[in-house]
Amino acid sequence: MMKTLTPRTTLAPGIAKVLKRLHYPLEVMLLCVRWYVAYSLSLRNLEEMLAERDIGVDHSTVHRWVIKLVPLFEKTFRKHKRPVGKSWRVDETYIKVKGSWKYLYRAVDKAANTIDFLFRAKRDKAAAQRFFEKAIGQNGSPETVTIDKSGSNLAALNAVNAEREMPIKVRQIKYLNNIVEQDHRAIKRRTRPMLGSRISTARASF
Repeated sequence: MMKTLTPRTTLAPGIAKVLKRLHYPLEVMLLCVRWYVAYSLSLRNLEEMLAERDIGVDHSTVHRWVIKLVPLFEKTFRKHKRPVGKSWRVDETYIKVKGSWKYLYRAVDKAANTIDFLFRAKRDKAAAQRFFEKAIGQNGSPETVTIDKSGSNLAALNAVNAEREMPIKVRQIKYLNNIVEQDHRAIKRRTRPMLGSRISTARASF
């Protein structure tokens, strides 16, 4: 038996409005979206899992739930996100999205909690600087940022520091970045069945 979840009336207004239009039990929709984002499951995997529980939902319907709800959940998550640490580890990896390779920039704290992320088509100074400006704008300024030996990341941070009264301390120490590099491997496993950039973006945040 499924656990009863919070009534729709207590959800964020935007999420409650979308859920009302989807005409399915709240518990089913939220559970499907959570499973899809958190684990390496395809849409057909979820269709089969629901069928085993006597719930007849087509995989295309689950896809619509994910497309509509994930951006709303991400927006709500950012509003209630706890303050992040002042020591960041930043790295980038590549992930295939809709047949094209994209670079995923991510920052995590000492405990490997995601601070921020960004997909870019290129891996260069402009992409790295856009990521740092976005992450700082949404999470506040770090005291220290640890990066690998990437010249583009260093150039981007130097450009950011040039506009600041209190510069960010930059460390290029590879072993200290093992946390985020190991986390990237887990993200790649989860994003293999993904169908689009909005879905992969959500998976990158967990």
